[in-house]
Amino acid sequence: KKGDEAVECQIDYPSFEEAISVPWKSLPRRVSKLYLAMRVIEEFEEREDRSPGETSAADMPIIQKLRHELCSAHLANESQIPDSLLGRLVECGREFPPVCAIVGGILGQEVIKAISGKGNPLKNFFFFDAMDGKGVIEDVS
Repeated sequence: KKGDEAVECQIDYPSFEEAISVPWKSLPRRVSKLYLAMRVIEEFEEREDRSPGETSAADMPIIQKLRHELCSAHLANESQIPDSLLGRLVECGREFPPVCAIVGGILGQEVIKAISGKGNPLKNFFFFDAMDGKGVIEDVS
C-alpha cells in the first residue's frame, strides 16, 4: 500500500540457557509435558555424559529415579511426566523423519519471517508430539 512504511524494532529473547534454567514453579501452569520430560532426559544425558539421543529402554529405571528427584526439587507433581512419554522419548533416538519434516517446515517459516521482517517469531520453544500430531508453542521465560 502507498504510505506503508516498515518500522524497525528490536525484540529481546532469553538465551536457550536462560530459557531452560527457569524454575519449574515459575513455568506457565499448563506447560507442555514434553518440556518437562525433555528436561529430565537432558539432565540424564548430562549426568551420564551421553550425547543427545543415546538412551535406551535399559536407562528407564535411572531416568524414573531422576524424574522423582527433579520433581521433588522443583515441587512438581510426577504425574506431569508420565512413564509412557518418557519411554517414547528414550526409545525414539535422535530422528524421526516425519517429525523432522514438520519441524523443518516450521523452522523454514521462522527464517522467512526473520528475513522478511513480517510476523512475530516464535518465542522460546516449539514442541511437536508425533503421537497426537499437535504442535505447541511454549513461552517459558
